[in-house]
Amino acid sequence: MKIVSKNTTIAENVKVADSFLSRLIGLMFSKGLVGFDALLIRPCNSIHTFFMRYNIDVVFLDKQMRIVRIIRNIKPWRMTWIYFKSHQVIEMAGGSFPQNINEGETLEVVCTN
Repeated sequence: MKIVSKNTTIAENVKVADSFLSRLIGLMFSKGLVGFDALLIRPCNSIHTFFMRYNIDVVFLDKQMRIVRIIRNIKPWRMTWIYFKSHQVIEMAGGSFPQNINEGETLEVVCTN
């Protein structure tokens, strides 16, 4: 699965966290995104970076994959606000979310199987 915007690939290999346990663990305790370049958490409208060892870019999306909020390079041991319009979140390595993509734009998930 990959995530694109305007025919630009944002993440080539996306891991989905949609069970209680996978959403709970997320990227905690990991040394990095190994084997994938983004984590899509659904449902989700707030995240924390407790027990993380690196910065991440966080993109909050509504049900239509429209970007509600982008937080770049959030450091470990932080919390975000609750974004009530958000339904899902993309987490990527800090600094890897493209600078030319802004809030209000729509992303697309493409199955690559």
